[in-house]
Amino acid sequence: MALQFTDQQFQEAWKELDEPQIGGEWEFFTETMGVKIYRRFIKETGLYEYKVFGSLSTCSPDLCADVYMDLAYRKHWDDYAKELYEKDYGGQKAIYWEVKYPFPLSNRDYVYVRERRELEVNGRKIWVVLAKSSAVSQCPEKAGVIRVKDYKQSVAMESDGANGTKVFMNYFDNPGGKIPTWLVNWAAKTGVPAFLTDMQKACNNYANYCKNKK
Repeated sequence: MALQFTDQQFQEAWKELDEPQIGGEWEFFTETMGVKIYRRFIKETGLYEYKVFGSLSTCSPDLCADVYMDLAYRKHWDDYAKELYEKDYGGQKAIYWEVKYPFPLSNRDYVYVRERRELEVNGRKIWVVLAKSSAVSQCPEKAGVIRVKDYKQSVAMESDGANGTKVFMNYFDNPGGKIPTWLVNWAAKTGVPAFLTDMQKACNNYANYCKNKK
């Protein structure tokens, strides 16, 4: 199977932990709960791409990476995940993810591929996860749910030097349909920091979840 991601894409992700690439078209958007968010306007879509810089103060990066990758566990702690699982679609593994949207908006769903790597960089250990939408014909669209066909996300994590994790996230998705501006702004300003807060709680509870699952 062809490689989904290049070495360069992994390098670009972790380097943002050292030198955030926020010049040029990027603008400071907001800072909430210690999380800084930058954005740039994508003219072709009329939407924004985002970069997020934050930390999870009580979780180690290897634990964060494990929690981030565990799809079954995410359904326990992420209230917006209606369906989430990995499946083999005609020889290609992909993830199906349906996200709950507030009434009266239609839910969105994604079909995407991802890859996790643990990198050694000059004695540092860095975890990087890349994801992007995938056109899998064997996963038909559902009635009443809008398929997000343009999605990408990269996450880089390393120790903050204490007991926590320094996090960089870059993401873009085109949710299609007519999404009110207030909802887009709410998702960026509040949803992302809230997701990191929820993920920190999920990390703290992960050992119990794994023990009870056995």
